[in-house]
Amino acid sequence: MTNTLHRLKHQRDTGEINGFTLLEVLIVIVVLGILAAVVIFALGGISGKTAVAACEADGATVSSAIADFNNQNENTAVTTAGLLNGTTANGNSSYIQSWPNNTPHYAFALSTAVGAPPHATAAGQLEVSITPAGAVVAATQANYNPYAGPSSCLGVT
Repeated sequence: MTNTLHRLKHQRDTGEINGFTLLEVLIVIVVLGILAAVVIFALGGISGKTAVAACEADGATVSSAIADFNNQNENTAVTTAGLLNGTTANGNSSYIQSWPNNTPHYAFALSTAVGAPPHATAAGQLEVSITPAGAVVAATQANYNPYAGPSSCLGVT
């Protein structure tokens, strides 16, 4: 066996044999596997963090649009249509281009009437639904709570 190893090493050193040995290929595969595992674990929590960041950004955008709407239309109730289409007071320019929708992670809506305690809100206030986690449906109003800033998005998955 030692003779075979010396013969193969001599042939390889002289250029008679080209390529990699099986052991070298296996070592490379193991190293690449370890690197891939490290990357996958490092990026594993990114999707949840991006959903939270998107919820915070969407909430801030719609909150700003509602504030602008209220400043320009003091005696007009805030509606989704008013935010999307604008009013005559602002030359029918939209306050937001589209309503934020990232179901099943979260959904935003405008309250239509005063809610029951403890979530009493005035009509036209922004509400967010983040529950049930990962299964939010925009059409159901059951799980909406008043949007109170970025902390309202902490449960987003």
